[in-house]
Amino acid sequence: MQAHTFFSDPPGSTSEPGATPGATPGATSGVETAPFGTLPDGTAVSLYTLRNVNGMTLRATNFGAIIVSLTAPDRAGTFADVVFGHDAPADYLASACYFGAIVGRYGNRIALGSFTLDGRSYQLATNNGPNHLHGGIKGFDKVVWTAEPKMENGAPMLVLRYTSPHGEEGYPGTLQVEATYTLTNDNTLELHYTATTDRATPVNLTQHSYFNLSTPSATFITQDTAPRSILDHVLRINADHYVPTDSTSIPTALGASVDGTPFDFRTPTAIGARIDVENEQVQFGRGYDHHFVLSSSLPTGPLGLPHAAHVTEPVSGRTLDVYTSEPGLQFYSGNFLQYPTVGKNGERYGHRGAFCLETQHMPDSPNQSGAPSVIVRPGDRYDTRTVYAFGTTA
Repeated sequence: MQAHTFFSDPPGSTSEPGATPGATPGATSGVETAPFGTLPDGTAVSLYTLRNVNGMTLRATNFGAIIVSLTAPDRAGTFADVVFGHDAPADYLASACYFGAIVGRYGNRIALGSFTLDGRSYQLATNNGPNHLHGGIKGFDKVVWTAEPKMENGAPMLVLRYTSPHGEEGYPGTLQVEATYTLTNDNTLELHYTATTDRATPVNLTQHSYFNLSTPSATFITQDTAPRSILDHVLRINADHYVPTDSTSIPTALGASVDGTPFDFRTPTAIGARIDVENEQVQFGRGYDHHFVLSSSLPTGPLGLPHAAHVTEPVSGRTLDVYTSEPGLQFYSGNFLQYPTVGKNGERYGHRGAFCLETQHMPDSPNQSGAPSVIVRPGDRYDTRTVYAFGTTA
């Protein structure tokens, strides 16, 4: 497969998977397609580079619908890649981190890998201790999606589609899934997921990008230097309640007040401020790995979506705002990243080197009476949107 430009592309750009481009404000927006290697069975996969008029870029592959890189400017206008990932499909296959992938059919955990639906019991793989995690052994993060690059209203888009057959990973029903990534000229990444099914089935899709808003430097890419950390990132989550869990991360209640707990991020707080306190829930997650129930009355932002979270990195000045139609947010502080996990350009990732803000329904919802339903039935249309908006502070 030869690289080709689907739409206009500024001169001098680069499409190397691990590159951090020196983006040019005022550049022409477009989509570029290039090879991204092959899978063990010989299937070739592609890398799609979306670029907006400001020079911000998103690189995604049709393998796992993975976001490979995403650049954003700091307060001085310097662009840097703000997500973790790998340089080749083989590295993603070997990884258990779900870097940048769409996870499904069910993002997060299902207790003991089992649920009952309409009087019938279903058994899924147990790939996370006793539980089912992120769609199973071969979830949506490890399949090849069809990809359609396009432009709409001057913004580059990538539409990814996958048909999950009845019985895949134990789930009932043939599920037709479509995921659209749009990189707007306001420096936002819009995520739009839809799905239909021919049998009732649980669906809970989410994007699993790992963010670090600092600017990487050569000192972070040497084996004898401590990896980057997100502990100084300042986080606000618009949630009055979080979901407590047992030691295997299965909910023990539909929600508990964040008052007086390390889970109170209603005012901006450094991620590392309380991450090692003596608290059973924090100890269960080895830090933060919990679902937050978003407040019912929130200010809205792009697409009229409620505002879920805000993050600031003090040194670079980069900010990230999350808006979503989902009822909850899983905040994961990268507690299980192992040093040295080798990522793009040879950078070594480590413990708490990045965070995830996964918009989704509650873990184990098929087994949690009273939780918002995740069941999609024939004739229904699963439809959910999330926006990651990037900016800077002075």
